Amino acid sequence: MRAVQVVAYHRNLELTELPVPEATGPWDVVVRIGGAGVCRTDLHILEGQWAEKSQVQLPYTIGHENAGWVHAVGTAVTNVREGDKVIVHPLITCGLCRACRSGDDVHCEASQFPGIDTNGGYADYLKTSARSVVRLDDALEPADVAALADAGLTAYHAAAKAARRLTPRDRCVVIGAGGLGHIGIQVLKALSPAGLIVVDRNPDALELALSIGADHGVVAEGKQVEEVLELTGGFGAEVVIDFVGEGGSTSAGLAMMRRAGDYHVVGYGENIDVPTIDLISAEKNVIGNLVGSYNDLCDLMALAARGAVTLHTAKYQLDDFQSAIDDLDAGRVRGRAILVP
Repeated sequence: MRAVQVVAYHRNLELTELPVPEATGPWDVVVRIGGAGVCRTDLHILEGQWAEKSQVQLPYTIGHENAGWVHAVGTAVTNVREGDKVIVHPLITCGLCRACRSGDDVHCEASQFPGIDTNGGYADYLKTSARSVVRLDDALEPADVAALADAGLTAYHAAAKAARRLTPRDRCVVIGAGGLGHIGIQVLKALSPAGLIVVDRNPDALELALSIGADHGVVAEGKQVEEVLELTGGFGAEVVIDFVGEGGSTSAGLAMMRRAGDYHVVGYGENIDVPTIDLISAEKNVIGNLVGSYNDLCDLMALAARGAVTLHTAKYQLDDFQSAIDDLDAGRVRGRAILVP
């Protein structure tokens, strides 16, 4: 099979031929890839940012947003069968630890992360587990939803947590209407009655945000904090969800927030610098967000099946992986780039 691999950091990916993985364990599931999302984390991997954390041995196959068709299953697998359309939760989890047993499997104590610390889905086939596959509704196709496996799941996880405290009187600010943000906006509109203000540097991204449910769009050109405060009567928003996490978005996000508000950080790249006295005196909450759980992915697929969440994609052939990487790095991708074998 074809596979796109990291052969060295600060070097382009390379296409190679590898054996098709086999279902050797009882809970193994081999998926024929129908779509693999190209994520900004993949750029960070190539920059070496994940090398120490993942401890992955090079070369290995990249790609952690995957969907396709079940190709083979282990002897104990009963939840899917060959030919089923599936989306793949990004983690392979043990099912036995405290986190898994409480439904918080993203914090599994013995997990693997295909595309991060083991072979992923920039390939014709991917080996995962029965605990990681979610069957797709007949209305959904793998190439159209693949990036929901991580980008969509991360956005859903943050938006669903935020929605639990939002009321019809509240305002929620979303910073960044790109690959993650445009999904988070749709999830918030599906789950929350709050008013939605979207901040982005790109007017085209704001136009997309308004078309999928945002109530206000604010161009981030230096006065975005003042504009948000004006839209919120000078008090700030009850919730801010920052899908950027760099370039000054963290300080701006905290400044846009109301007293006793929640600042959800999803994107990463810079430190959050805030005096502790400011957190205490205004009782502001800073909340980190990782990828969501298996149950979160099931909920997200239910929203996608009824059309409440639609992924905007740009599709590339697997052999054209470098164009997808280059376009993402240059900011030319609207929504999510998808590799199609």
